[in-house]
Amino acid sequence: MSDNVLTSFLGNFDQYPFCVKIGQDEYKIGEGKPEFVVNFKKQVSMHSLITSTSLALGEAYMNGDLEVEGDLYHALNHFLGQMGKFSTDEKALKKLIFTPMSRKNQQKEVQSHYDIGNDFYKLWLDDSMSYSCGYFQNDSDTLEQAQAGKVDYILRKLNLKEDMYLLDIGCGWGFLLIEAAKRYGVHGLGITLSNEQYKEFQRRIKEEHLEHLLEVKLMDYRELPRYGQPFDRVVSVGMVEHVGRGKYEEYMRCVKSVLKPGGIFLLHFISALKEYPGDAWIKKYIFPGGVVPSLREILQIAGDMRFYTVGVESLRRHYNKTLLCWNENFQKHRREVVEMFDERFARMWELFLCSCAATFMNGIIDLHQIIFTSDVNNELPMTKWY
Repeated sequence: MSDNVLTSFLGNFDQYPFCVKIGQDEYKIGEGKPEFVVNFKKQVSMHSLITSTSLALGEAYMNGDLEVEGDLYHALNHFLGQMGKFSTDEKALKKLIFTPMSRKNQQKEVQSHYDIGNDFYKLWLDDSMSYSCGYFQNDSDTLEQAQAGKVDYILRKLNLKEDMYLLDIGCGWGFLLIEAAKRYGVHGLGITLSNEQYKEFQRRIKEEHLEHLLEVKLMDYRELPRYGQPFDRVVSVGMVEHVGRGKYEEYMRCVKSVLKPGGIFLLHFISALKEYPGDAWIKKYIFPGGVVPSLREILQIAGDMRFYTVGVESLRRHYNKTLLCWNENFQKHRREVVEMFDERFARMWELFLCSCAATFMNGIIDLHQIIFTSDVNNELPMTKWY
């Protein structure tokens, strides 16, 4: 492909000025002083750019065929604000974008991400192993403080009382339930599809001597209606993104089936303004099968099932800051990541962390916490800060 064709395609992204290098040639795009430089060491075909702009450029970066001169996040923050100009051929990418939602396949997809290895995640997450949006109450908060603050915030929203039963759907490595048991004396069940998370959470329960209060199971959410245990509270943090469009109703029905009348359900999830099938690069390399729900579709389904919406809060900018903290940690341990895997894997993950931070900053995706009650609850305090 000629240089002119590539620069002509990239010329559409002219909201902010940047420079394109192809061999010895340089091309300026946009008005003003270039904010960053994109150096193509190998050509990217027009066919691949039209089929999926994100796949074409993402793979070029992973392979080292594309280098960003300057701060990667800064460049992506300018470039990804124009994602509406990206091209995606959904027909050609149908098998990648629309994957089967069977239990077996979804378990495989979840494990492909979360079972990379606990040692990998320990390199760049904080000590709590919290892999979701933190809550920065102060600008000076560390990542550890933000993750502890997030869990504290969620537990207060749940209005927990001693001896209540709390279900965590997609419990991760268990930090939220451990804190709930230690601070409120609740009984907790965590469910996950990740073998690595399951083993680590089991270890933590024993280490904290919480066997009398906590349990973790390898369980699909669709098994809940047959579980036989009602819960006073249900929480789900960063899990519904793995459910898939077309399964949200079933997911909410499963929650409803185990939540006591008047019980509280807190749903914390990455959201979007509209319903999109998802990004091809993310689906291929990071979250196979992942779909970001829109806020409106979740609220509509909830209303149809008599989940009363008590509160909705956006934490979008908190996730931007969380991802930047993760990337800072990742860069400190980048050499270890390369030794664990390889250079291509490390480039893939730094691209993931920085691009996600940029999409949150640009409002392409959001993060919402919703508090529902199952049917009417007139017993909760009338003020928000209970």
